[in-house]
Amino acid sequence: MSDPVEPDEATVRRSDLRGPSSSTPPTPAAPAAPATPAPPAAPATPVPERTRSRSAAPQQDEPEATVSRSSLKVRPAQDQPSRRQASGATATGGSRWRSLLGLRQPEVDTQAVRRNDPPASTGGRSTRLRPELPTITLPRVQIPAAITQGGARLLDLTGERIKPLADRAAPVWRPVANTLAWVSPLGWTVLVLGLVAWFLASRYGWAELSMIAVACLVLFLACVALAIGHAKVEIRTDVDPTRVTVGDPATGRIEVRNLSGRGMLPLLVELPVGRSAARFTLPSLGSGKSHEELFVVPTERRGVIQVGPATTVHGDPLGLVRRTMEWTEQTELFVHPMTTSLEPLGAGLLRDLEGQVTPDLSMSDLAFHALREYQPGDDRRYIHWRSSAKHDRLLVRQFLDTRRSHVAVVVDTTPEVYTGEDAAVELAISCAASLAVRSIMDEQDTTIVCHDQQISRATAPLTLDTFARASVGPVDIFGSAGDAAALAPDASVAILVTGSHRPFIQVQRALAQFEVEVIRVALVIDPDAQVGVRHAGGLTILTVRELADLRRVLFSGVLA
Repeated sequence: MSDPVEPDEATVRRSDLRGPSSSTPPTPAAPAAPATPAPPAAPATPVPERTRSRSAAPQQDEPEATVSRSSLKVRPAQDQPSRRQASGATATGGSRWRSLLGLRQPEVDTQAVRRNDPPASTGGRSTRLRPELPTITLPRVQIPAAITQGGARLLDLTGERIKPLADRAAPVWRPVANTLAWVSPLGWTVLVLGLVAWFLASRYGWAELSMIAVACLVLFLACVALAIGHAKVEIRTDVDPTRVTVGDPATGRIEVRNLSGRGMLPLLVELPVGRSAARFTLPSLGSGKSHEELFVVPTERRGVIQVGPATTVHGDPLGLVRRTMEWTEQTELFVHPMTTSLEPLGAGLLRDLEGQVTPDLSMSDLAFHALREYQPGDDRRYIHWRSSAKHDRLLVRQFLDTRRSHVAVVVDTTPEVYTGEDAAVELAISCAASLAVRSIMDEQDTTIVCHDQQISRATAPLTLDTFARASVGPVDIFGSAGDAAALAPDASVAILVTGSHRPFIQVQRALAQFEVEVIRVALVIDPDAQVGVRHAGGLTILTVRELADLRRVLFSGVLA
């Protein structure tokens, strides 16, 4: 006899455990519901030990015997939706349950039951349908194009009409705005506090608030009185020298002279120097007296340092009101990159009519040098017959090489392609500056393209100023090389200074924009590589680790 099934446990019908028959299709399983204890019946066919015995009469239609789900030691199907879907579970229990019960897998899969399909009759057991939640679709709010376009037109028209009015009224509102700008945020706070305390004191008759209001307003008015006035002074600033190399000292001088007919109270003078500002507190100066102060400009980094303008500060010690006046113009201090001395490059295109004459002797050029005795193999076209007849021997002309030299230097300022990033970029700029200075000293034309700065056929100081202005950042070397080729169409040497992480194909494509006869050089900055010279892909590749290595690889004639 089978044990009665507990009414509070979910059950599985015997039809769920039996393979599909030819006559009766499988019945979908209903959601779990309280089961009714099955009446005792004759023993059925033996089943595996993990199941309980069930009672059923083969000739009678009785309620199907059930098996306690708790005895199967598996979680209800409702708690395992992901597993049921992953294992292809069906409404009759699925293959997973049959495997747990030790039954044979049916040959034909049962039909899966959707969540909202009504279950079949379960022999009088009530089932509860799970209602489907409605889907709510919110419409997308769109602003009509007429409103947006109309608002934009209104703003444009308003701006066009207000701007002329503002320009006409500038003599009125601009002095007022400048005067209001004297007051600092702390000063506005004190003024508002005094006014609010005055209002509350007059409304509620509080003596304490009256004292606070009087103190704040008197303090504010006193600070405004200290700021009013005009100092008659003359201020001069000098920076000497205006061009220095990284690390070289640079000093400046500021001189203040009292031009008024009476003595001057102590005065505060501010002088912006780069990103900081130097402050000088001048002593009392008599009529016609002057005072001089010195300051040092930091030059640890390459760049352009803005010095000035010098301003006088009138106001109170508390900082409630501050009035400034500018007296000088802005001065630029150029901090050039470090350079090293190099041997003459000796590069150029031979036999150029506009080229420079070199001391190199040649048998075929434009600059005649001298006559020498004929030697076997000399070109007979250059025999000087008149001199040969006079000296009774064959004499040939000897020439000096003439070269047209124009060096184009492109600097890759992308930090990511260098080992060491910013420091390595500065080393690349120093190498390029050294090449440019040597080229100019050799009386060769020079073109420089360094990030956002370009210059061509200039003097050495102006070329170094260009390097000082150049910033560090990502750059398109293909575009930079194209700019250099456009600025120097007659270039004889093209040099690209880059890092070791730049792909070789990109360097090759960038230098390929120059003419075929141009000597193409790639100068690679790599602190971990061996210093040397090699040739690859039609390029001359120079590898350096520091600035001093540039002289070793650029010996005379290496670029010829």
